[in-house]
Amino acid sequence: MPRRTFPRRTSQRRAPQPGPLASGGNPVFAQPAPTPDPTSFRDPVTDQSDRELLMIEPVPQPRGSAVEPVLTLAQVYGSQGVAKTQAITSSGQIVLHCAGDTGSARGPETQNLVSDKMVADFDEANPADVPSFFYHLGDVVYYFGEAAYYYDQFYEPFRDYPAPIVAIPGNHDGVVWKGDPAPSLAAFLRNFCTASPAPSPDAGGLLRTTMTQPGVYFTFEAPFVRFLGLYSNVLEDPGVISDQNGTYAALDQRQVNFLIAALQRIKHEKFTGAIILATHHPPFTGGSDHGGSPGMLADIDSACKTAGVWPHAVLSGHAHNYQRYTRTISGMSIPFIVAGCGGHSPLAKMRGTYRTPYPIDSSLTLESYDDTDYGYLRLIANAKTLRIEFHPQHDGARTKTPDDVVTVQLATYSVS
Repeated sequence: MPRRTFPRRTSQRRAPQPGPLASGGNPVFAQPAPTPDPTSFRDPVTDQSDRELLMIEPVPQPRGSAVEPVLTLAQVYGSQGVAKTQAITSSGQIVLHCAGDTGSARGPETQNLVSDKMVADFDEANPADVPSFFYHLGDVVYYFGEAAYYYDQFYEPFRDYPAPIVAIPGNHDGVVWKGDPAPSLAAFLRNFCTASPAPSPDAGGLLRTTMTQPGVYFTFEAPFVRFLGLYSNVLEDPGVISDQNGTYAALDQRQVNFLIAALQRIKHEKFTGAIILATHHPPFTGGSDHGGSPGMLADIDSACKTAGVWPHAVLSGHAHNYQRYTRTISGMSIPFIVAGCGGHSPLAKMRGTYRTPYPIDSSLTLESYDDTDYGYLRLIANAKTLRIEFHPQHDGARTKTPDDVVTVQLATYSVS
């Protein structure tokens, strides 16, 4: 791939300018005027020492009664949605961002390194190469998912990001500080799951409006791509999406049933675009801080077998580094990617020393990893392929050459 470079510029942010919601109830994404990045938090994190034994939390019901809650990119863009999706379809591809664990409890520096570089992707000369949205893989804020942290750890670092940000929650977004009367996920729900876009009380005067997701698990549809997002709950490890045969009394089978329904609809509609499964906790990881989630993976495999449809890629966060695996299932090669290096510090080191590709078992190969740098994923999907790039921040906001790339042939589930 040719190297894409741009003239360097001083990192900018945009000033808080309280104002009314855009006309017609349309969403607002970015501020109108730049200012320098902040050097400190307005509300320093003070709850990191108040950890206690974590218990699985019930999953909030999504809006409506559908087994498969759905949000579309056209809905997210409001009155501009139809024109936006038509333009993407006409261009022949969609570009988007993915990353997890963007919140930092230590200060804004590392999270701004990543968000600044993501914002630089919007300077592409070809409109078809400009990202249409950011799909967040969870852990928006740390250490507990309190409303007080959303300004410093979400609205401020992404104040210059001129596109929608949809998200699945991570474990820290759902954990409740023992002194906080708010229920699990209350702050996440009021910033990402409102019925219509509105100014957030947590935005500190910044103009980005709330997202209109139907719940914490949902299908997100856009041209050429469909995300199936799951909430893997509050434990450090493992990730959990069901009651696992009565092991977790607070849970049920709703998310597994959702996944089956979403995959069956893909099959019924003969959807030929990229199918991406997103969970905060990774099914596999070689990181030193977090293990895999075999029970969650068994639930996912069961749903895919029941529906007769498999994702083209599985994306996760949680382990604070970058890892890419290839899993071989019935002749299909499926990338499993951990992108938990979105700004939370410190980065998690891999266990041992690997030479990649490195076989983990007969069906799984560790292809690439980076445990020394923050970064994000840039995805490009078209009618035939899904390309996933890892962009570290170390080479500067204006240099756009990925350090790792995998391309999936959608029809054959083959990778290169």
